[in-house]
Order: sequence, then C-alpha cells, then structure tokens
Amino acid sequence: MNSNISPRRNVWLARLGIAALALASLVIQGCNTSGDAAAQDGKKGNSKGGRGGPPVPVEVAKVVRKNVPIDLTAVGNVEPVSTVSVRPQVSGQIQEIFIQDGQYVAKNQKLFQIDPRPFEAQVAQAQATLSRDRAQLGQAQANLARDVASEKYAREAADRYVALFQQGVVSRDDRDRFASSADALTQLVVADKAAIESAQAQIQSDTANLDQIKLQLSFTTIYSTLDGRAGNVTVKAGNIVTANQTEVLSIAQVQPVYVTFSVPENRLAEIQRYMAGTRLPVEAAGQDDLVNPERGVLTFIDNNVDSTTGTIKLKGTFPNDNRKLWPGEYANVTLKMSTQPNALVIPNQAMQTGQDGTYVYLINTDNVAEVRPVTIGLRRESELVVDKGLSEGETVVTQGQLRLAPGSRVALPGESGGRSGPGRNGS
Repeated sequence: MNSNISPRRNVWLARLGIAALALASLVIQGCNTSGDAAAQDGKKGNSKGGRGGPPVPVEVAKVVRKNVPIDLTAVGNVEPVSTVSVRPQVSGQIQEIFIQDGQYVAKNQKLFQIDPRPFEAQVAQAQATLSRDRAQLGQAQANLARDVASEKYAREAADRYVALFQQGVVSRDDRDRFASSADALTQLVVADKAAIESAQAQIQSDTANLDQIKLQLSFTTIYSTLDGRAGNVTVKAGNIVTANQTEVLSIAQVQPVYVTFSVPENRLAEIQRYMAGTRLPVEAAGQDDLVNPERGVLTFIDNNVDSTTGTIKLKGTFPNDNRKLWPGEYANVTLKMSTQPNALVIPNQAMQTGQDGTYVYLINTDNVAEVRPVTIGLRRESELVVDKGLSEGETVVTQGQLRLAPGSRVALPGESGGRSGPGRNGS
C-alpha cells in the first residue's frame, strides 16, 4: 500500500514545482513591462516640454512691419538685340584684315579690305567711255547748229524762188529744187536732234554704269554696320571670297541686350494690371554675379501662351553698360511689379502647417508657447507676409517647434537653459 502511494506523490510534487516556477516568471515579466512603460511615458513627457518639464530651447524672431516688394522671379536667357552675318558684296581676294577674334567693334569701323584694283580699272574704263560719249554729244550739238543755219538759208531761198516762179521769172524746176533742198536740211536738223537725245541717253547710261562700278569699288572695304562684339574671323589675308556667300564674320550687338524669360500664364493678368500706364522694372543677374544685377524694363509680352508648358514669354531690355550680360547665357530674372506697404512679415521657417491650416508658435511675456492660427499672403524667398493673426512686435518661434506643445515653457537664446549660436533669428 505504501509502496504504491510514494511514486504518485513524487509526480505531484514535481508538477507543483513547475507551476510555481512559471508563476514566478510571469510576475517578474510583468514588473519589467510596467517599468519600461513608465520609462517611455517619462520620455514622452520630456520630449513635449510639458508644463512640469524643463524649458525647451528655441530660436525666435519678432513680427516686423515693412514695405514688401511684389516680385516675380524666373530664369531667363540673354539674347542680342541684333546679330549681323558679315558677307562681302563683291568677289575678290582678301587683302587686309583690321580686327581680331572677339574684338569689340564700333559702327562704321573698317573690318576687311578686298583687293580694289580690278574695280579701279573698271572705273577708269567707264570714265573713258563717259568722256567719249560726252564728246559725241558735243559733236552732235555742233552739227545741229550748223544744219539749223543751213536749213534756215535754204528755206529762205526756197521762199524767194516760189515768189519768182509766181512772177514767171524762174522755172518750176528751179522752184522745186530749192524747196527740196530746204526740206532735206529740215530732216537733217531732225536727225541731229535725235542724235543729241541719243548721246544724252548714252551719257546717262555711262554715268549710271560708272556709279555702279564705283559702288562695287566701295564694297571692297567692309565696315561694321553696328556696335557690338565680333565673333570668329573665318578668313585670312589672301583668301578668295565670293559675293553674298562667304561669311567672314558675325557681330552680336551687346548694348543693349534682351533677356527673355517665361512666367506662368496665371500671372499674366496681374502683370498687365501692374504695367498699365507704366513700364515695369526688371533685374537680371548672371550666374557669376548675383549681388549686382543689371537693371532694365519690360518691353515685350508675347501674344500667345505656350500650351505645352502653360507659360507666356516676356522680354526685358537692358542697357548692359558694363557688358555683364552675355548673349546666350542664363540669367536670374526678377520682375518688380509693385510694393505692398506696411506689411507684417515673419521668417519663412516660423510657419507651420496642420490639419486646420497654417499656424505659428507665439511666445508670450511669460516665455510660454501658444499656438496662433495665421493667414499667409505674399511669399518671398525668406519671408512671409501675414495677412491675419499676428501683430507687430510679437515673438514667434523659428526653430524648435517639434519639441513644443501649447503651454510649454521655453528658453530663449542667451537665457539659462537656452542655446545660442550662429544662424538664430532672434531680435
């Protein structure tokens, strides 16, 4: 009997020991979980800067009132007002070149000289032909004077013989002979006048031909037709050039220059409203000098919106006195449309966006943060215009908002517990 009970008791005791160990393990695990949860709750409370936690270091800025420019920025392209392709108007051999690659040239400056000797010979020949035809005109005029005198004498003689024939003194043959001689001389006078007209016409033709050859001779010297910068000289002295075909040089006008840029089509009405009755100023800065932009005026609005990009092309004209804007380069363009006076301005980084819209953290006189909904108006690169929600002189948080909650105490730059350093926007 006792021998049967002893093994069962051992099994029961073993099972009881296992159950006790499992219960102890669950108790220890529950304690650890409670401790971790409490630690995490403590961290969350500290991260939000609660009323009972330490002050949260932040950076702040004042709400200021000032005049804010209403600008429109874009990237544009510099274009020359005019580009001239220099081509000779006569064929010949380049005798001399007076410029170098990339040189600035002035209007009417001598650029190239084509060998003028063939044209000078043609001028001499045309002048000789003109002199000959003038001499022939003089001879025709002398013949006319002679024949007019002869015709007058013959006509008077014929008239006398007509009277004598009527009186029966001379025969009919004598009368007819003198009348025929007078008529022949009359026709000779007509021929002389025609010869004079022909000689005069020939002289006019000779004069026109001489002027044309002299014009061709003047084309052997090539001058600049505008002020600008020369490109690459494509010929050398001794090269043969062909009239109206060989491009020897290109000149780009760089004073003034155009800057072409595009803006969204939804800004067109605004631009037209601001430019009514005036010319809007435009600034353009090359990539190498963004601090000192060139200043010009808006002179062109395209008559068509680009449907593929939803933009419209504008063009500003710049005097470019210092030649800082270079044809073909990209430029940062600012179109100055107007100015919003007495606007309330805050730094860009002060604005926060939530489910209910835009807001800022405002710091009151007790260094406590509070949320203030705001209405944002004009946006600039580093500033925002506040249309509603703030007053001049109030303090807003610009850095550290992620650690704030409404009612959090804050430590301002320079105060104990706060942080200071470069880049803060305090005032």
